Amino acid sequence: MTKIMRTSEWDVNPQRRKFLIAGLAATAAGACFGRAPQIESMDSFILREMKKANIPGLAAGFAENGVARWVRGYGFADVQTRRPVSTDTMFHIASLTKIVTATMVMRLVEQQRIRLDDPVAPHLDFTLANPSHADVPITFRHLLMHVSSISDEEYYKHDSRQSGTDATQPIGDFLKSFLLPGQQYCTSRACFSSESPGTTWSYSNLSYALLGYLASRIGGEDMREQTRKQIFAPLRMRHTSWTIRDTPEALRATPYDMVDGKLQPVPPVGFPDWSVGMLRSSVADFTQFVAACANGGSAAGHRILDETTQRQMLEMHTPKGLPDWLTGQGLGWMAAKLDGITRPEHWGGDPGVFTAVYMNPEKRSAAVVFTNASVTPESKAVIKNIASRLLGSTKPGSG
Repeated sequence: MTKIMRTSEWDVNPQRRKFLIAGLAATAAGACFGRAPQIESMDSFILREMKKANIPGLAAGFAENGVARWVRGYGFADVQTRRPVSTDTMFHIASLTKIVTATMVMRLVEQQRIRLDDPVAPHLDFTLANPSHADVPITFRHLLMHVSSISDEEYYKHDSRQSGTDATQPIGDFLKSFLLPGQQYCTSRACFSSESPGTTWSYSNLSYALLGYLASRIGGEDMREQTRKQIFAPLRMRHTSWTIRDTPEALRATPYDMVDGKLQPVPPVGFPDWSVGMLRSSVADFTQFVAACANGGSAAGHRILDETTQRQMLEMHTPKGLPDWLTGQGLGWMAAKLDGITRPEHWGGDPGVFTAVYMNPEKRSAAVVFTNASVTPESKAVIKNIASRLLGSTKPGSG
């Protein structure tokens, strides 16, 4: 669903450009909980990077050894009202939601409710099988690694999102409409590939929607409630929400597209497949979460996963079909090159949203970058530059 907008100028309107640059310089706000590596000039560096990519608001964080060492906000959460980004500003984090969903599924594995290589079909209230390979079961591992053979081809043809409000369609009904033969969108084999489950990589939002539904059924309550109790509360993530309704207006980052050289606000969207990408979170909160991910599952004195389980999530594989911009696929987490070094990572994007996390498991560190602007080639470079600087791959003053 990511809408790619390409722009090459900061703003075609000189007065608007002058206003935004002044605002960016004046509204950097944040908190230091320690010292992130090589960040002596991070403020000026990030402001320069934002200017390159026409980004109105950005939040960044660095975690090390289970602690959020540094978090900071830059620019505007809302351009019209000049409301600055703070470390509590709640950004729509899009597909970064998937690593939270994967973490909750792995908690169910630890609780011995499921095993990774169990078929998922017995846990559902509808039939699930690839018509071309009905004798090959789809497993939890397949879903987590995007090798389930469930295709998003039909999914992308139908926009189930609701503008400005949370979706009202239950996730189970949404899934049946795509995966149950004879239902609304599953009238052909377009919802499954011709490949056998477990053999071929194909990024699948439907797989992560299914994981959210399965986790709710297996865990005995809505997976969103399970994450609140078992992940968010222990890590003191007070500004993280699964719904637009529960995201205070005063803390919302307004999403922006660049249209004809000008920033245009995009209404927030709700969609029924919430486990795919509905989370809103602050950089202070999410840096705490990735602090645990990078530190063997533990942060702030609380353990959300056993170290062995967290390490298992970061074991990378190279299934057939893995795109060349990835070097590996783990359980939820992916891997890609950053400054020539392979790093576990995940990106998120939607209209008016671009977010990313990169990790250095050897140093138990991680970098978080949130923006309230649609992804562009320029913003991809900016995200990588900032993550590189935070993880210490780039020397101060370069970039």
